[in-house]
Formats: sequence, structure tokens, C-alpha cells
Amino acid sequence: MFTERAENARVWDVDGREYIDFAGGIAVLNTGHRHPKVIEAVRAQLDLVTHTAFQVSAYAPYIELAEKLNARAPIDGPAKTILFTTGAEAVENAVKIARAATGRSAVIAFTGAFHGRTALTMAMTGKVAPYKQQFGASPPDVFHVPFPLARYGVDLDASLMVLAHILRADVEASRVAAIVLEPVQGEGGFHQAPPELMRALRALCDANGILLIADEVQTGFARTGKLFAMQHYDVRADLIAMAKSLAGGFPLSGVTGRRRRQARHHARIGAGAYPALVRRFRRDDPLALPAHDRGRAVRTRAGAARGCVARGLRRMTFNLMECCSR
Repeated sequence: MFTERAENARVWDVDGREYIDFAGGIAVLNTGHRHPKVIEAVRAQLDLVTHTAFQVSAYAPYIELAEKLNARAPIDGPAKTILFTTGAEAVENAVKIARAATGRSAVIAFTGAFHGRTALTMAMTGKVAPYKQQFGASPPDVFHVPFPLARYGVDLDASLMVLAHILRADVEASRVAAIVLEPVQGEGGFHQAPPELMRALRALCDANGILLIADEVQTGFARTGKLFAMQHYDVRADLIAMAKSLAGGFPLSGVTGRRRRQARHHARIGAGAYPALVRRFRRDDPLALPAHDRGRAVRTRAGAARGCVARGLRRMTFNLMECCSR
């Protein structure tokens, strides 16, 4: 289809047909298409300035947004934020921050993960098809651990065993800058990282001076019922990469992390007018609460539907057995 216009959760194609949008630009439109407050903020900024390159001439909305993200992101201790344009930029710069902070180069990621389409983030992505096919060799020093997923016969112990094997056979822990994972895998099939995995990774990182990076490009901004998916866990990441719904449909991304980890990373960016959206970034969670409530309702209905299907299948099986016995 070719979209002509959109409003909230609805889109209209060039032939005037109306659709309900279940894609949301792939997790970009948590506030819906053209949310009035988002459009108002952008229009107001367009009358002031659109781009200066922040490191050349700073502007207040950038600082205001960074301060709000510092306050809201689940990071232990004082935080610091840097802004970019795309999700891949955010993830790649999170790795650059980790490398600068640790003086190391290696990165460990997970199978099934999607981190982007740049050379480094493509290497970190844990799927060959369709992301790596025909693109040749990937950048070195990227290693993959099987994501714990029962349907593929991989449990938590198996994942941690492979991780230990990598650190014994392929790269010493003292050369690993970061472990990167999505709290909920997106392209991998919407699989949540078990809390036990997060705790084990946090303990490993603490014991070996490795930084834990949460890729919240897709999960951030209330898709899981909390502002950040890492808020569902009892451990914290050192760095959080974010993008997509951060700016309600406009290209903006960022990395928020522990201040001492970010101190050596200098920005070379220009985030344009979009930090003006900070004026709509409230202290409460107008997205997270409905997401949580509606998610619970969907799970309840899905459970009831599964029960109906199961009962129907039992009846069908019984009838089939009756027919076969005649």
C-alpha cells in the first residue's frame, strides 16, 4: 500500500481506503501518527531554528531533553546523555563509549538480536538473513552467545555455558569492552531476556570491568508498560541506547549512561529541531500506564482465546476419534 495521510492509529492509502496501523513505523509511533502535541512542538521550533550542529552552537532544548533523560533512565548514579539521529548510531556510539571508557575492543552480543544496519551494528546483529547476506566480512572482535529460547532447545544454563566458553576459547574477559542485548528481542521474535540472564550478565560485567549495554531502541518509551524495559529488572545497565519513539515519529536517538563512563566521549553531532519535543516529555508516564493496562487486557483475552481453541481442538479430536471408530 501507499500511504497518503495518517492520524493516530489510522492510515489512509492513495485510493482513500482506511486501515488500522499495527506497525507504527516499526516501534516509532508510540504516541500515534501526528500526535497534536508533537506536531505543535515541531511547528514552534521551526519558527526559531532547525539546525546549528550542537557542538558549534548549542541550544537549550538539547540540554533540557538530556537532563530529563538523565533523570528518567534507569541508570545507577549520576547520568549523562548524548543525542544522535538513528538507532544504529545510538548503538554504535554506545559501543564507542564502552571502548573509550575501558580501553578494550571486543563486544559480545546474542543470536537473534537486531542492532542496526551499519557495518558494526550489522556485525552485532545475530541473524544472517536478511541482514548480512552478500555483504562480505564483518568487523572483527564481535562474538555471539545463543539467546536462551526453549523452542530452539537453548536454556539459560546453555547460554551461560557458551558465554563462558567464548571467554575461555575466543577472547579473554579483560579484552571485552561491552556485552550488548535487547531486554526484549524485536526482530528475533519478541523474546524477553530472563531476569536470571540479566543478573548473571551484570555480575560478570562487574567482576571483569565490562560495560552492560541495553539496546532499548525498540523497547523504550512505554512499549513494555514502563518507560524503559530495563525498569522491569532488578539490575541496571551501564549504558542505554534509545531511538524510535523517543521523538514521536521524528529522527532522534540517544545514549544515556553513567556519567563517569561517558566522560571521555565527545559529541560530533547535530540533533536539529527535534529536542524541542522535550517540552512534551512529562514527569508522569502517559504512555506507560495505558500500555501496561492494555497489555494486561490483551494477555487476559489471549488466554481466554487459547482456552476456547483448546476446548475446540479437544472436541474436534473427540469427534474425529468417534468417526474413525465407526
